[in-house]
Amino acid sequence: MVRIIALIIMVIPGGLAALGIKLMRDMSFGILQAPFPFLWLQFLTGLMLFILGLGFIAGFILHRDRKRNKVQDRFNKKS
Repeated sequence: MVRIIALIIMVIPGGLAALGIKLMRDMSFGILQAPFPFLWLQFLTGLMLFILGLGFIAGFILHRDRKRNKVQDRFNKKS
Protein backbone atom coordinates (compact mmCIF):
# COMPACT_ATOMS: atom_id res chain seq x y z
CA MET A 1 0.00 0.00 0.00
CA VAL A 2 2.85 2.36 0.78
CA ARG A 3 4.39 1.79 -2.65
CA ILE A 4 1.10 2.60 -4.38
CA ILE A 5 0.81 5.85 -2.42
CA ALA A 6 4.42 6.71 -3.30
CA LEU A 7 3.68 5.97 -6.96
CA ILE A 8 0.65 8.27 -6.90
CA ILE A 9 2.73 10.98 -5.22
CA MET A 10 5.26 10.69 -8.07
CA VAL A 11 2.73 10.46 -10.93
CA ILE A 12 0.85 13.69 -10.15
CA PRO A 13 3.89 16.03 -10.32
CA GLY A 14 5.18 14.06 -13.30
CA GLY A 15 1.91 14.69 -15.10
CA LEU A 16 2.09 18.39 -14.26
CA ALA A 17 5.65 18.54 -15.62
CA ALA A 18 4.50 16.81 -18.82
CA LEU A 19 1.64 19.30 -19.14
CA GLY A 20 4.17 22.11 -18.73
CA ILE A 21 6.31 20.71 -21.55
CA LYS A 22 3.21 20.44 -23.75
CA LEU A 23 2.22 24.05 -23.08
CA MET A 24 5.74 25.28 -23.88
CA ARG A 25 5.84 23.19 -27.06
CA ASP A 26 2.45 24.49 -28.18
CA MET A 27 3.64 28.05 -27.64
CA SER A 28 6.68 27.46 -29.83
CA PHE A 29 4.36 26.30 -32.64
CA GLY A 30 1.96 29.19 -32.07
CA ILE A 31 -0.94 27.10 -30.75
CA LEU A 32 -2.89 29.00 -28.11
CA GLN A 33 -4.68 26.80 -25.58
CA ALA A 34 -8.14 27.70 -24.24
CA PRO A 35 -7.59 29.22 -20.76
CA PHE A 36 -4.66 31.44 -21.83
CA PRO A 37 -5.22 34.79 -23.56
CA PHE A 38 -1.54 35.26 -24.58
CA LEU A 39 1.18 32.95 -25.84
CA TRP A 40 3.75 34.35 -23.43
CA LEU A 41 1.45 33.63 -20.48
CA GLN A 42 1.01 30.07 -21.72
CA PHE A 43 4.78 29.64 -21.93
CA LEU A 44 5.38 31.04 -18.44
CA THR A 45 2.68 28.79 -16.99
CA GLY A 46 4.20 25.77 -18.73
CA LEU A 47 7.67 26.67 -17.49
CA MET A 48 6.39 27.07 -13.94
CA LEU A 49 4.57 23.71 -14.07
CA PHE A 50 7.66 22.00 -15.46
CA ILE A 51 10.02 23.45 -12.86
CA LEU A 52 7.67 22.74 -9.95
CA GLY A 53 6.97 19.17 -11.08
CA LEU A 54 10.60 18.35 -11.72
CA GLY A 55 11.67 20.01 -8.46
CA PHE A 56 9.15 18.00 -6.46
CA ILE A 57 10.30 14.72 -8.01
CA ALA A 58 13.96 15.60 -7.44
CA GLY A 59 13.30 16.58 -3.83
CA PHE A 60 11.34 13.39 -3.22
CA ILE A 61 14.17 11.24 -4.57
CA LEU A 62 16.82 13.20 -2.62
CA HIS A 63 14.82 12.87 0.60
CA ARG A 64 14.39 9.12 0.07
CA ASP A 65 18.09 8.61 -0.68
CA ARG A 66 19.13 10.67 2.35
CA LYS A 67 17.02 8.42 4.58
CA ARG A 68 18.75 5.35 3.13
CA ASN A 69 22.26 6.90 3.33
CA LYS A 70 22.82 6.57 -0.42
CA VAL A 71 23.98 10.12 -1.18
CA GLN A 72 27.41 11.63 -1.33
CA ASP A 73 28.68 13.60 1.65
CA ARG A 74 28.08 16.94 -0.04
CA PHE A 75 24.32 16.18 -0.26
CA ASN A 76 23.94 15.25 3.40
CA LYS A 77 22.39 17.82 5.71
CA LYS A 78 24.81 19.56 8.02
CA SER A 79 23.65 19.26 11.61
